[in-house]
Amino acid sequence: MSDASGDGAVTEESIDPRRFRTVLGQFCTGVTIITTLADGKPVGFACQSFAALSLEPPLVLFCPTKTSRSWAAIESSGVFCVNVLAEEQQSTCARFGSREPDKFAGVDWTVSPLGSPILTGSLAHVDCSVESVHDGGDHWVVFGRVSSLSEIREERPLLFYRGQYSGIEPDKTVPAPWRDDLEAFLTTSSENTWL
Repeated sequence: MSDASGDGAVTEESIDPRRFRTVLGQFCTGVTIITTLADGKPVGFACQSFAALSLEPPLVLFCPTKTSRSWAAIESSGVFCVNVLAEEQQSTCARFGSREPDKFAGVDWTVSPLGSPILTGSLAHVDCSVESVHDGGDHWVVFGRVSSLSEIREERPLLFYRGQYSGIEPDKTVPAPWRDDLEAFLTTSSENTWL
């Protein structure tokens, strides 16, 4: 098999991890901090690989690396809280994405109904219990059953794009006129739905 097809695409046999990461960096994501309590102490890590999974039952997913100490704490506790970061929380994200031993130093938080930290100032939070765990290469794919949700806030989200923080342009916060069509598409299941 050749290294590239006629359109310049790279084949599986020759995929370089750095290029793979760069290409996937073209996909803009939100940023979350996944938290739990371990032996009474708060634990958390920055996570881009978070997504909604199911409306009925209410499920979400995230993908920690298999070597993550934070994941080990979440697995042990059986519960976690997804904190969706607001645009002004870049420094919080950087702290939780670092190797800082005490990531919660100077960070205000409260306890969720299931006992996980809710970071003060987060755009939203989703309180969950671990439903199941699946193999995903060098990561785990963790399904979480949603137990409770935060109120809705109007601030803008923190985004990550091409290896750096980004945000929504100030004049782009009003929903597009096609939002109702998109909402119907995303919440309607049929044989032709590709999601």
